[in-house]
Amino acid sequence: MATFVVVHGGWGGGWEWRDVEALLRADGHEVSRVTLTGLGERAHLFSSAVNLDTHVEDVVRHLECDDLDRVVLVGHSYGGMVVTGVADRVPERIAQLVYVDAFVPHDGESLLDLLPDDFGGMLRGSAGGGRVPPPGEGPAYPRWYLDRITDHPLAAFEQPLRREGDDNGVATTYIRCTRSDIPLEACVERGRDPGWTMRELATEHDAHVFDPEGLARLLSCAAASSP
Repeated sequence: MATFVVVHGGWGGGWEWRDVEALLRADGHEVSRVTLTGLGERAHLFSSAVNLDTHVEDVVRHLECDDLDRVVLVGHSYGGMVVTGVADRVPERIAQLVYVDAFVPHDGESLLDLLPDDFGGMLRGSAGGGRVPPPGEGPAYPRWYLDRITDHPLAAFEQPLRREGDDNGVATTYIRCTRSDIPLEACVERGRDPGWTMRELATEHDAHVFDPEGLARLLSCAAASSP
């Protein structure tokens, strides 16, 4: 059985992965859900200084302090930026990386660099006081989700990722949500690189909300293929 460490996407928190955790635990896996600084139950720690480096450090410290090794590190959406940085910092603690409809940065790229200009401009234009409010459009989310989302630190979207190496040697899976409304085409193409495993799930961008059963199944498959 595997140990999953889950890193959520923008505006969210570890809380939103509760249904996927329950399904994975029912299959015998261990699951740890990280909430990044300034978001979710840690929203009171928000400041304009919270950036991508902060969030990478959150997850690295979580792995080190809980002495977690050989984990399946899952990053959803913005979480793909974070897990890429974590894998560069502590590759020895990771058995496999899984990107769930996520951003896949190269060295020197920010999340905004990976979006079309109009989409990135919309995020920047909506920001105030270093905060980006949740997007107002999208699929019909359940009330339990809408009641808990928070503003996201703008600096985390703007800061480029800095990597020490181009290839950390960690096995990698990309799960594409085929009904996603997020323009991730460039990142999906990176997920088709030789050596990566590409999976598809016929659901919206937030698969953990709209199809937790299907996502948990694919995550279990990814864990089973870990070296």
